[in-house]
Amino acid sequence: MPTNLPAEAKAKWVKYLEARTLEEKIEALEEFLSYVPKHKGTENLRAWVRRKIAELKDELEEKKARRGGGGGPTFFIEKEGAAQVVMLGFTKSGKSSVLRILTNAKPEVSPIPFTTTLPVPGMMPYQDIQIQVIEAPAFVNGMSKGSVWWGSRVLGLARNADGLIVVLDAANDPIEQFKSIVEELAEVGIHVRKPSGEVSVIKSRDVHGIRVITYGRLINCTSDDVRKLLESYRIYNAEVRVFGEVTLDDIEKAIFERITYKPTLVLLNKVDLIDREQVSEVLTTILSNYPDIQVLPVSAAKRLGFDNVPEKVFKMLKIIRVYTKEPNSGRPSPKPMILKEGATVEEAIKKIREEFLKYFKFAKIWGPSAKYPGERVGLDHILMDGDVIEIRTTIKGV
Repeated sequence: MPTNLPAEAKAKWVKYLEARTLEEKIEALEEFLSYVPKHKGTENLRAWVRRKIAELKDELEEKKARRGGGGGPTFFIEKEGAAQVVMLGFTKSGKSSVLRILTNAKPEVSPIPFTTTLPVPGMMPYQDIQIQVIEAPAFVNGMSKGSVWWGSRVLGLARNADGLIVVLDAANDPIEQFKSIVEELAEVGIHVRKPSGEVSVIKSRDVHGIRVITYGRLINCTSDDVRKLLESYRIYNAEVRVFGEVTLDDIEKAIFERITYKPTLVLLNKVDLIDREQVSEVLTTILSNYPDIQVLPVSAAKRLGFDNVPEKVFKMLKIIRVYTKEPNSGRPSPKPMILKEGATVEEAIKKIREEFLKYFKFAKIWGPSAKYPGERVGLDHILMDGDVIEIRTTIKGV
């Protein structure tokens, strides 16, 4: 990323940040691009800006299509269930067959390449919840650079998802398929390997000045360096959250591009067409480079290997189910609320009804996180999957 953009370019970037409509954002980015110098140090930035402009134009078309009552194909899928997972893979990898097995969806299954032209959603049951799984149109090499019209839209689906399922064709160089998908995702700031550090720059009028919150450590820079960097981009009120080990260059990247990590499950499909040694080779190669990723050998044609997929996806997403219980009531709610692993009682209350925080007295917990049934806890108590929570407040009857 460049560290010495001219003042004119930084001013145009501020214009983009302040833009409210898609049209204004597109115009501001085009102006910004015209002021970014053309040299090796700005190649990645210029490429990202061009991709971003294309994404915004696609989004604008989607918006117009929805307003017009379906005047054109739409990639917008509203999130449903406990989480949303997007299924990626090259054509003829068997994504549609996998979706049929895992969910209630009935996508067309055909030997003809590129049968799926729009995203197809389905709901995958796991115990007492449903996880939305969306089959995306086929992955294509170079899609991050505009090789196909649906490229930026598929990558947008991946960015907005809570996690990914990558389907590989075991009989057609699956290692190269996986490598290509990972590289295309990385081109737009989506990573399947958990990074050593993450940073988010949250601009807000509610924050006075530059507030740096560090959950890890800054490498070769200080909070004052971070403040000066943001102010050079005319960002004067923002919260910078640092997780793990982060450099000043990482923070500058975060100003331009949102880098996101997506937990990923790989399904090695069509293993019935190769021998065990080949399966082992694929598993070893992927896991040696991506130890956080799980790879499951499956066969959609023979419906083998799918029994554990819902559980693997649930655990991969690092979400928990918490059930609410009314005071003096015997039974908890049948439908759980979904929280991220590590969520506290305070976060649960915010999801139930934030107003309760003002009148909070204590909570009672039954389940894995409780030392004993009905344990009284405070706002900072960390919840676990399967917990039942009862909120006590100073409000009469609550």
